[in-house]
Amino acid sequence: MTQHDTVYVNGKELRCGYTTGTCAAAATANAARSLLGGQAPEAHCVIRTPAGKVLTLPVETVSVRKDAVCCRVQKDAGDDSDITNGLYVHAEVRLQPKEIVIDGGEGVGRVTRPGLDQPMGEAAINSVPRRMIREALREAAEEYSYAGGFSVCISVPGGAEAAEKTFNPRLGIVGGISILGTSGIVEPMSEQALVDTIEVEIRQRAAEGIRHLMITPGNYGEEFIREQMGLELDGCVKCSNFVGEAVDLAVANGMEAILLIGHIGKLVKLGSGILNTHSRNADGRMETLAACFIQSKAGLDRRAVIAEKILECNTTEEAVDYLREQSVLDTTMEVLTRRIENTLQHRCYGKLRCGAVIFSKQSGLCVCTKEAEAMFADGTFCRGRLGSA
Repeated sequence: MTQHDTVYVNGKELRCGYTTGTCAAAATANAARSLLGGQAPEAHCVIRTPAGKVLTLPVETVSVRKDAVCCRVQKDAGDDSDITNGLYVHAEVRLQPKEIVIDGGEGVGRVTRPGLDQPMGEAAINSVPRRMIREALREAAEEYSYAGGFSVCISVPGGAEAAEKTFNPRLGIVGGISILGTSGIVEPMSEQALVDTIEVEIRQRAAEGIRHLMITPGNYGEEFIREQMGLELDGCVKCSNFVGEAVDLAVANGMEAILLIGHIGKLVKLGSGILNTHSRNADGRMETLAACFIQSKAGLDRRAVIAEKILECNTTEEAVDYLREQSVLDTTMEVLTRRIENTLQHRCYGKLRCGAVIFSKQSGLCVCTKEAEAMFADGTFCRGRLGSA
């Protein structure tokens, strides 16, 4: 890249990078031109990304033969903490009589479950990178007045090892990484990338016929589901901080019921209508608990003292312990439950059943909404394979 674009994240200027899809397209372009022109591949490739950015990427030659040329581009994620940063994306191009065939080789995953961007059995090279590769080949063909086809094999040495640190095994992509990118550009700490991953998981569950979905922010929730509730984790989707987006995606993908389960440290924020639970967007944990306590009308003679003490707590675990000591925990949680019910129902617009279970690591169950209780009672969620309709 001749010059990295930059973005500001939390007051810091960070460099953007480029996707594995962009790397694959650039390597393909130079290999195809070399093969058609009968010359050594060039050291750089100028390529336009789907976002309209024009990049000049360094391209290395791996091998040049009469029937095939292989070039590679090193992935540069800029200042993003991308697990694929520094890996080389190879493109080996061959000529064939007609059509363009794109497949994956070493280090590129293979799709084994439905609901992903590519059909089962195909290489995990997503639609936009495939389109970029095809465009690069068509441009090379036009440049050299070539009317035949191409066979392209994309490989990423080291991709299998890198994939173990990604969501790929969970999604049913085996043997390597995915060749990704919708804009062609990697933005540091991209929230959209996380939301896209949540969308893929929910879409995949829908393709498997699942209509009742469990959602949890992270590892604490999964641990509670497995160890305290005795439920299977099959079909469970992690939403990180993006609770609102997860609800929206569940609606969009035809889910009939969702059960949100998580630690009170994150999900208490729903009691104030906060559906992106990252601390940089909003905190409000203690303010929510204090408001719920006051609204409960418990401890009337000590209301100011208790509310002030809640606001002084550093963690929700500390606040919950204090509320129990003051014998006002149950009434406070009743108000929090109602508030969370209202928040979730407003977000899903009544288009699906939406319940929540919220816990404290030290105190156990804190919140179980009426809809969650109903879903347990009627067997929507039960022991065994979770999420089965």
